[in-house]
Amino acid sequence: MKRLVQAGLLIALFTPSAAMAQSSLDGTWKIDISKAQLPKKPDVMLLQDGMYQCKTCIPPVNIKADGQDQKVSGDPYVDAMNIKVVDDRTILETDKKGGKTVATSTTTVAKDGATASFEFTDSSNTNGAPVTGKGIRTRVEKGPAGSHAISGSWRTSKLDNVSDNGLAVSFKVEGDSLHMTDPTGHSYVAKMDGTDSPYKGDPGTTSVSVKKISKDVVEETDKRDGKAISIAKMTVSADGKTLTIAVHDVRQGTDAQFVGTKQ
Repeated sequence: MKRLVQAGLLIALFTPSAAMAQSSLDGTWKIDISKAQLPKKPDVMLLQDGMYQCKTCIPPVNIKADGQDQKVSGDPYVDAMNIKVVDDRTILETDKKGGKTVATSTTTVAKDGATASFEFTDSSNTNGAPVTGKGIRTRVEKGPAGSHAISGSWRTSKLDNVSDNGLAVSFKVEGDSLHMTDPTGHSYVAKMDGTDSPYKGDPGTTSVSVKKISKDVVEETDKRDGKAISIAKMTVSADGKTLTIAVHDVRQGTDAQFVGTKQ
């Protein structure tokens, strides 16, 4: 669950950027989560015979679902996961790094099996208070016979009650450079010529490049170890009051869109 939220929402919220000659991006923007267009590609999970798999996670997850910490590798945010089966429709996931809990999520499938509600708390890529929220998933495909109700393909159809620290971002243009900060401790200072600059505060993002496309459009590419992981195309409205963020997740091959309002 965390990965979905991280790969779909949290990547977009923490990485937007734009710059105009008049510095119209200067200030703080807040995402209106009710206007979010979330990725359409479903997540695929299987919980059966005491094993839990997240087949669409990057990297894929395949661990025992015994309520005990299980080692995972290849994820910059997490080195252990714990899947507890609460009942035949509910699971609790706890993610850890270095022995410290960095994220939790509880998912409960509705009695008709068509939807699942979830609540999460996530500090895996923050340096302050956890980002919290809840949402709804809609079933795309059922899991195999005899598997837990969580099994199958799911598309996140709604996010709600996301904490303010996960929705705000601030910018300031100075000369030919864009400064970004947010309440979770992420920051960068990047020249707007497409060259790479360090991205601070996120274990999974090591560098960023910002390219001015036109007066009102800027493209940002976030990278991990030199490889692009997400591309955000930012457009400021003519009245300077809204910021549309179109995000392409390179690794998942998904697209999402968010709208921010200037505070």
